[in-house]
Amino acid sequence: MTDSKKKNYENRDNLEDSGGQAASQTVPGESELEALQSECESLKAQSAEYLDSLQRERASFANYRKRVDQDNHLVYDNALADLIKTFLPVVDDLERALKNKPSDPEAELWISGIALILQKLMKTLDAKGVSALDVQPGDDFDPAFQEAVTHEEDPEYSDSQVIEVVQTGYKLKDRVIRPALVRVAK
Repeated sequence: MTDSKKKNYENRDNLEDSGGQAASQTVPGESELEALQSECESLKAQSAEYLDSLQRERASFANYRKRVDQDNHLVYDNALADLIKTFLPVVDDLERALKNKPSDPEAELWISGIALILQKLMKTLDAKGVSALDVQPGDDFDPAFQEAVTHEEDPEYSDSQVIEVVQTGYKLKDRVIRPALVRVAK
């Protein structure tokens, strides 16, 4: 054999040896494969645990925000109710003024002005969710919405019926901010 042919065979043998080593290095053995699969499963479990934890924290934060929003609405409604309570005596005074209006024809402009002021005030209160409690004589007494000023004998009304509304009650949305003061039959 010539030297050049010998070198070709040696080079080919060297390539096969290095290729064989490279092939054995890239293909993992069974124990390595099992270790990688085990590590993969472990990482998947850890990932699922992190995802579950994240979802729980998001839900917890969403619940926290809802509670804070509810608390803020409650604080707002309480502050609004307190503010409105300060204006209710003014409404009572204006209503009394209109009930006891003078009979003088010259006072008609004054009376219409008072009625207009009362109407504007009631529209403003209505825009904030305030409404008068609808209590009429003859209605059954309801302690959730009414406060009894007196209990009287009255032949026209049966036991526990409202005889007269002494002072109008008001509610803010669904909450009573001032019960109606009533006279009740016994």
